[in-house]
Amino acid sequence: MLRRDDFTTQDPWRIFRIMAEFVEGFEELAKIGPAVTIFGSARTKPSDKYYKLAEESAFLLAKDGYAIITGAGPGIMEAANKGAKKAGVASIGLNIQVPVAQKPNSFITKLVEFRYFFCRKVMFLKYAKASVIFPGGFGTMDEFFETITLIQTQRIDKFPVVLMGGVYWRGLIDWVKKSMLKGRYISEEDLDIFSIVDEPSEAVQVIKDFYSNQK
Repeated sequence: MLRRDDFTTQDPWRIFRIMAEFVEGFEELAKIGPAVTIFGSARTKPSDKYYKLAEESAFLLAKDGYAIITGAGPGIMEAANKGAKKAGVASIGLNIQVPVAQKPNSFITKLVEFRYFFCRKVMFLKYAKASVIFPGGFGTMDEFFETITLIQTQRIDKFPVVLMGGVYWRGLIDWVKKSMLKGRYISEEDLDIFSIVDEPSEAVQVIKDFYSNQK
């Protein structure tokens, strides 16, 4: 007798749902033009300084010609979508369906829903020209380290990865240097994959400088 929790019997059919998510994501995002993905905590309140910095960062990037992609939720994601919408560019939210439902924020102009995290994560990076990463929890760390791992292993082309908020990030980066680098688990040049800034204008400049040097 088939148990309801025996998910392995459904795996062959699950492939079609995965394919459908990729197809929908590709169709929805392929024509958005250059974009920047902004990551950060869903728990950040509108009164928090990082919320305000995320909104300003998205606004400035939008004025520079970039669509803005977020995870569609509240907090930093909401702030970034708000800044993008205020600037009149595509404000994209890639929402994830989880047991504790995440309600998409009201500033999204294009919403794409995902059931699978790994499909959603592909879309975060496939159409991005840069990532700006704000303070966050486990999910934000996952997004940061996956991004820099894909760049390190040359699975994606190098692009700017900007960490916003030196006070928040420097403890982690100090550990990376003292443990990973000192233990020879990474190379010195791997530290050049990302930058740390404190102001939205600095994030924009990092991205501008990167693409100016590519010409």
